[in-house]
Amino acid sequence: MTPSANTCRAAGRALGVAALALAAGLAVAAPASARDLRLKFAGTLPVEHQGSKMMEQIAEEIEAADVGLKVTVFPANQLGSGEELFEDTIRGNIDFSMGFIYAHKDPVFEINSMPYLAGDWDEMKSVVRNPDSAFNQIMSEHLEGVGLHLLANNPEGFANVLSTKMPADWDGLGPKEMNIRVWSSNVVNDTMKALGFNTTTIAWADIFPALQSGIVDGAECCTKQATYTIFAKSGVGKYYFNYNAFMEISTFYASSKTWEKMNDEQRAVVSAAFTRAADDFFEWNRANDAAFGDQLVGAGYEVLTPDAAKAAAMRDHVRETIWPQMAEVVGQDVLDRIRADLD
Repeated sequence: MTPSANTCRAAGRALGVAALALAAGLAVAAPASARDLRLKFAGTLPVEHQGSKMMEQIAEEIEAADVGLKVTVFPANQLGSGEELFEDTIRGNIDFSMGFIYAHKDPVFEINSMPYLAGDWDEMKSVVRNPDSAFNQIMSEHLEGVGLHLLANNPEGFANVLSTKMPADWDGLGPKEMNIRVWSSNVVNDTMKALGFNTTTIAWADIFPALQSGIVDGAECCTKQATYTIFAKSGVGKYYFNYNAFMEISTFYASSKTWEKMNDEQRAVVSAAFTRAADDFFEWNRANDAAFGDQLVGAGYEVLTPDAAKAAAMRDHVRETIWPQMAEVVGQDVLDRIRADLD
């Protein structure tokens, strides 16, 4: 016996309602699409700094690709210091960050502060910009270990000493009779002591007031660009010393939680944008390094560089005394990988 037309229509309506209810339930239960992500990108550099401009370039390129990613940029410590950004990016509260990688989560990150790792811009490019270098491979492995994804390392130049007064024996290995700020790294602390300085560990955000108040006489901290932008333009400091012991390396990194949310197309767009910006940033820094030195002089600074023989004596002394100590911190295997890459 066949059902009537009315019965068929009623059954059809019932099935339609059930299908709509099922679809609605699935929509509620399903996670948000990977194509609908709003991302936070945080940094520590001043708004006018070229690094912050690179952050804007990255955000614009990612959004222009139209793969469902919206990026809001927060430079100038708006979301916290470098250490705070690191922690919040691990948690997934921040999606991308640009900042220095400190070693408080993993002692291997002390390779970021390895003294005299590179002697010039070509060596910086080989050691820090080459994604296949031992340095980059080690950084990538250990960032993954704490919940972060390496996007690119950016050597901005040499992080040197600025000061408010002239140290004793400034270009030798004798006592400098000066207390300077160092960042939270035993390697940096030991290196500057090996060069004759007294040291005090001070966070990046506190350098400016520490110099102004005389808590320290100088700081191991900054490239020529940062010294000019942050200190010289504000009338703080008188001297800049090209010891070239440390590179200023800012790192582009992502939260692994964010990286896993994105689809393959989005990850490809993000990787390309960060790589392009890192390439542009390196070449810009290289081309403008001398010009910022001139601007420091124009702002009343004296820029001093040890002659070749004295610079070599400093480098050799530090490598002989500090590098072997690093094996106790980062591991002999890590140190051997880096040294093999340099030979």
